[in-house]
Amino acid sequence: DVGGSAGIAAQLRRSIVEGVYGFSDRLPAERHLAETFDVSRGTIREALRRLEELGMVTREIGSGTFVTYREFAEQTAIADVTSPLELIDVRFGIEPQMVRLAIANATAIDIERLRKALARVESTPTDPEKFTLADSEFHLSLAECTRNRLMVWLYQLINETRTHTQWASMKDTILTSERIAKYNAQHRQLYNAIASRNIDAAMATIHEHLERARIDLIGAIRK
Repeated sequence: DVGGSAGIAAQLRRSIVEGVYGFSDRLPAERHLAETFDVSRGTIREALRRLEELGMVTREIGSGTFVTYREFAEQTAIADVTSPLELIDVRFGIEPQMVRLAIANATAIDIERLRKALARVESTPTDPEKFTLADSEFHLSLAECTRNRLMVWLYQLINETRTHTQWASMKDTILTSERIAKYNAQHRQLYNAIASRNIDAAMATIHEHLERARIDLIGAIRK
């Protein structure tokens, strides 16, 4: 399915945050969303499940899916002014703990979702735009492995921040085919470590992954 349920959930979440769908509005029917995104209704249901877990919507049998999110103006403002280096610092603070919780709490279904997200990110070896979306989905799937809704919400905000102008302007410079290959090798190592519940390997990989991202980012800023 194009974009996967995580990608569709991210797009719907952004529409809600930006006010396309306001508080108490009903989202389009599953059939309509499936046609819009050119995916199965099962993928749409999974995307809506993700939004419901984040507290963005509520689903009422026979009535539809309704927005429960209320705008928090400071959230978007913070995303607008956060620099890429500040974002990396926050990821260093969050993602190692995210990995620990994923190893402790992930179910077989969570691991399978992470595997599918890995397959999607590995299928984008040369396209910075597609890689960025798939990379965001992979890390969000990792957050979902924690079974901690606040952690998932925090990572949604991190992904939203990565869509803003400062990051977008450096994306093509940073995401060469060679770097994408290195990042994906680390994604594969991270998945293998989490799937096998190997906390030492997982912690080493996430630190290496984030340090690689920091070095590449600093290099792009200095150009």
